[in-house]
Amino acid sequence: MEKQVHFILFLFALFCVSYIMFSEGLANGHHDKGSVKLFVFGDSYADTGNWEKFAASWKEPYGFTFPGKPAGRFSDGRVLTDYIASFLGITSPVPYTWRKTVEKSGLQFGMNFAFGGTGVFDTFINAPNMATQIDFFQQLLEEKVYTKQDLNSSIVLVSLAGNDYTTYIQRNGNFQDLPAFTTSLINQLSANLKRIHGFGVRKIAVTALQPLGCLPILTAFSSYQNCSESWNTASKFHNQKLQQAIQRMNNESGKHMYETLDLYTAFMSKLNTARLAGNLKLRSFLMPCCVGVTSNYSCGNVDKNGAKTYVVCEKPELSVFWDMVHPAQNGWHQVYSSLESSLHRLY
Repeated sequence: MEKQVHFILFLFALFCVSYIMFSEGLANGHHDKGSVKLFVFGDSYADTGNWEKFAASWKEPYGFTFPGKPAGRFSDGRVLTDYIASFLGITSPVPYTWRKTVEKSGLQFGMNFAFGGTGVFDTFINAPNMATQIDFFQQLLEEKVYTKQDLNSSIVLVSLAGNDYTTYIQRNGNFQDLPAFTTSLINQLSANLKRIHGFGVRKIAVTALQPLGCLPILTAFSSYQNCSESWNTASKFHNQKLQQAIQRMNNESGKHMYETLDLYTAFMSKLNTARLAGNLKLRSFLMPCCVGVTSNYSCGNVDKNGAKTYVVCEKPELSVFWDMVHPAQNGWHQVYSSLESSLHRLY
């Protein structure tokens, strides 16, 4: 069983590498535009275009649903950042790598430092980890791109950690010591969050870890019928340690400065709904919309002649997962719908 887990995670790591290397405002605003800024740190679940054009997020069929062409998001459309921004009544903040190509007015809603494939620690992707993303933020503050007044009306979204676990397994191969790794990961994440807090931001929202065991890259081994209970258990342990750290930091600050966004429950509530609805097979929930024509290919791959080596499902708007590791826009919408009632705590 342990060897199987290692093999699965090895495939997972290779898959994520291939995704990076080879391969607008919404309704329901709750603020007047410009009254709040959103700063984002994270991975592909939050990235809205920081990678260069060789990444899969800039290749067809990514962006198929929104905006209708590849736009740097690892999905067919909107991702978590877009939905959080929509709740705040602002346009999604500009990606960090675009900052010099947009007018100053384009920076008024904040900035997105998230890079797909990254983590709290260094991962198998050569891209800025969380600490380096915070360095970028600090540099902008030192350059007076954003002021103390800006930070007083700002919200930070932090969404990452999944890539840290796949990298750990790939490098260490020891599933039994994963709890100790989780502890070190949460400790480093906590230190990073305190550093952000020290800049003067008003509120920091941190995502709980999604149910890793339900990602298609893992459910494929059961023909998309079942989630991996061992990896969902690891996700739950991570989330328990995260919640304890958040509570501790809130107590230390004397304020309710930190919030968790429960992605795990949001995803699993959708899964449980699928199980209870007789007209929706569980396989439909766990199966990705865009897949390679064989196991040698991934969504967005083409052969040496430029011919597509992937297929896209007939109704992406009904899919929860877009590819083997990323939610579809519909999946993110479902997650957002589950989280929405708790987002008032961001004020």
